[in-house]
Amino acid sequence: MSPQAKLVAGLGLLLGLSGCSITQTVEPVADNDIERICVEHNPDVLMDGFEPAVCELIEEQGLYTEVYRGERPVGCSHFLEYTANWRWDMAMYLSYADLKVFGQDGLEGRATYDARNGGGRMDKFGSTRSKIEPLVEEMFGGAGVTNQD
Repeated sequence: MSPQAKLVAGLGLLLGLSGCSITQTVEPVADNDIERICVEHNPDVLMDGFEPAVCELIEEQGLYTEVYRGERPVGCSHFLEYTANWRWDMAMYLSYADLKVFGQDGLEGRATYDARNGGGRMDKFGSTRSKIEPLVEEMFGGAGVTNQD
C-alpha cells in the first residue's frame, strides 16, 4: 500500500471513529434540602425496569420517591420527568435517557445519557442501571445528606 493510500485510509478511520460518541451531561440539583422526589410515570418508556431503577437509585441518595400518574401529589415540592429509548445492535442497549428535576422555581437539575452516535462503541452495551447510576449519583449528590442523621 502506498504512503498516500495509508494516509487516506487512516484519515477515513479517524473520521469514522470521531462520529462514534457517547455523551453524559449532568446539571446537579443545587437544593440540598429535598426529602422527596415525585416521579411522573412515563407510559411511553417501554422498558419495565427503567422507572424502578431510577427510583431505587434516587433512594440510594437518601431521598424518598413516589411515582404518580396524572396530577402531581399535593405537597410534592420536587418532581422528576424522564424519557428513555433503546436500540437494537446485536443486542438491546440504552441509546438515550433524559432525567429532569423540577422544583417550585422550574428546572433544578438534569442528567442526560446519549449513545445515539455511539454506533461503533462496544461500551454502549451493558445494563441500563449501570448507564444511569453515575448520572443519578452526580445529579443528586448531597441532595439528601441534610436529611440523614
